Amino acid sequence: MRKLLVAGVGVVVAVGAIALTLPRPTTAQQQAKAAEPDSVVAPRLTVADSAGLKGPKQPIFFRHDIHAGQYKIQCQYCHYSVANASEPGIPTMQTCMGCHVIVAGTDSSHRVEIKKLRDAWKDRRPVEWVRIHTLAKHAHFPHNRHLKALGPNACSTCHGDVARMPQVFKVNNVNNMGFCISCHVERKVNRDCTACHY
Repeated sequence: MRKLLVAGVGVVVAVGAIALTLPRPTTAQQQAKAAEPDSVVAPRLTVADSAGLKGPKQPIFFRHDIHAGQYKIQCQYCHYSVANASEPGIPTMQTCMGCHVIVAGTDSSHRVEIKKLRDAWKDRRPVEWVRIHTLAKHAHFPHNRHLKALGPNACSTCHGDVARMPQVFKVNNVNNMGFCISCHVERKVNRDCTACHY
C-alpha cells in the first residue's frame, strides 16, 4: 500500500511539473491584445514645445499621438460624422468631455490643457481650433465614400500617420488636384470631372 501511495504522489508531482511547463490558456481578450502591435508611446512634450513642432499652434495642445496613438482611439470616435456625411467635422465639446469629465491627465502639462477644455465647457465657450486641411470650394470630397472605399487606413491616406503626430500638420497637399487624380489612377476609379466638381 505504501509503495502505491508513493507511486501515486510521484505521478501527481510529475503531472504537476509538466502542467507548469505547458503554456497557460488565455482569454480571448488576452489573445486579441497579444495580436495587436504595441501602442505608440507618445513623447513627453509641453505646450512650450508646440512652437517647435510642425503645424499650427492650437488654442489647446491637443495630442493626437496620445489619443489616437498611445490610447488607440479610432478617428471615427471623435470625428463621428465622417461615416455618414461628406465632412468629418470637428468633434463637439461634449465628445471631449465624455472622457475629460473624469480623465484629468497624467502630468501637470496635460492637466493644464485639460483645464482649458473644462473651463471652455463650463463657460459654454467653443474652442477656436485652427483649421489645417481645407478643400477648394469648387471641389467636393465626400469623406464617407472614401472611408468606405479605403477602409481602416482611409484617414492616413490623405492626412498621414496622425497617430504619431503630437501636433497635426498637413502631410499631403489635398488642395492640389494632382494628388487626388494620382490616387484615383492608382486605384483605377472614376476620374470624370463630375466625380469631384458638381
